Amino acid sequence: MRAAETVRGPPRMAIIAWRPSGVAASWGSVCLAARDTASQALGASETTITRDGQSAQSGGIQVVARVAQVLRALDGEPQGLSLSQLAKRVSLPRSTVHRIVTALSAEGLLAAASPNGRVLLGPEIARLAAGRREFWRELRPYMQRLADALGETVDVSVLDGDHIRFVDQIPGSHRLRAVSVVGSSFPLYSTANGKAVLAELSPDELLRLLPGRLKRYTDHTITSPAALAVELDTIRREGVAFDREEHTTGISAAGIAVRDPSGDFAALTVPMPTQRFLGREQELATVLLDVKRDVDATFGFTG
Repeated sequence: MRAAETVRGPPRMAIIAWRPSGVAASWGSVCLAARDTASQALGASETTITRDGQSAQSGGIQVVARVAQVLRALDGEPQGLSLSQLAKRVSLPRSTVHRIVTALSAEGLLAAASPNGRVLLGPEIARLAAGRREFWRELRPYMQRLADALGETVDVSVLDGDHIRFVDQIPGSHRLRAVSVVGSSFPLYSTANGKAVLAELSPDELLRLLPGRLKRYTDHTITSPAALAVELDTIRREGVAFDREEHTTGISAAGIAVRDPSGDFAALTVPMPTQRFLGREQELATVLLDVKRDVDATFGFTG
């Protein structure tokens, strides 16, 4: 069986750290959440005797300290770091860093920043910092429903400042498929998920989030504010946003924006090679709008 081929976004894609705007993560709570997994990975179990005669697990404390070192090293590194860079930054053996990274990645505290091994802070950091379950995590069944119905990759993403950030993905079943690295972010105006969210925002919010100059990524990128306004009006009317090779040549997508009663946004997107996208716009819109209606009914958002 031949390995699946993937089509990825261009190297210029931005990678961001998983820290929600206005929320300061508590490194202590994050480290404690990772302690058990990391302890197993490192095999720490050394026991010492304190001066008052009580025993203490110094190995466990050492694990927490090392986890904190790794997490702090990645804080403020939107492009992530390689294992070698991390090892140098925290002054630990590369093999030790590898075990810590493996354990933290399994718990969602770290995520892949690139196919060649760089890592960055993961989605669980944001959840722990926020102190509540995020809306997008409830959308996994709807992602699976889209994947089963269409056979394509399905992404869920969230608004993160003036970008849209991928937080989960179900890869498509085709050998040639479109994927984006979970944790990566894209401009709002040149993507289906971004435009779907923009269409839900007020004029003041649009003014705050859109850049003064709309950078061109491909020949199909919308760079005129007036043309973008017309596009967003169409999305509001029809309920579905399309990316017709506007961010990456060869990749097109369809997407919808959904939200919970508190107003938290998420976007569900179906990207694919353009050769399979052409002629499927109506099919994609029908399936996506069915899911949007069900999400709104389930979570009680009434607009």
